[in-house]
Amino acid sequence: MKKEKLVNQFIKIFWVFIIGSLIGYIVEMIVGLVQNGHFVSRQGLLFGPFAQVYGLGILAYYFVVPKIKGGHLKIFFVTMVLGGVVEYLCSYFQELLFGTISWDYSNLWFNINGRTSLLHCTYWGIGGVLFMKYVMPLINRIDNIIKNQYFRTITALFAIFMLFNISVSSMAAIRQDERNREIAATSNIDVFFDKYYSDDVMDVIYENKIEIQR
Repeated sequence: MKKEKLVNQFIKIFWVFIIGSLIGYIVEMIVGLVQNGHFVSRQGLLFGPFAQVYGLGILAYYFVVPKIKGGHLKIFFVTMVLGGVVEYLCSYFQELLFGTISWDYSNLWFNINGRTSLLHCTYWGIGGVLFMKYVMPLINRIDNIIKNQYFRTITALFAIFMLFNISVSSMAAIRQDERNREIAATSNIDVFFDKYYSDDVMDVIYENKIEIQR
């Protein structure tokens, strides 16, 4: 029974992350269109329309927001801070691991190392209220289908794909960082990524990333 409960919880967490990543991608594409007058690639992985910082943000909402005792104002302030922390950490670890950042708010007032800002924390707070009101009821509906064998099979296959997607995306990003630091290929894997995921390819996929000299 305990194992069954853990499996169900894993399935739910996985789909919350996926839903958040998809919503984030749509939001980012709309923002890019408004800001630039044309579509700008804002995907966070090599394959598929995913912006995983939003997936992690909505996961944080999922674990924290239902436990908040109070009205929308309290949810707003808690998720304002929560979202800012998630955004900051994602930017920090992206730079640490891959030598790039995907956003820089240094030109905005009340920013923290350019990784988050009061304005964007406000967006996270608004998102937290909308999450509790509109998204959480949809997530709860997963409970109705979570035990369906077909749904579990689809989840397992999709989880394998996402594990592959995240792994290959990370390896390609690490290899690009090595090229930027003039580290020569030392294995067949390095040669593979140099050939199929060259800087030109990576710059098209991750159109808004900024390389950091280190």
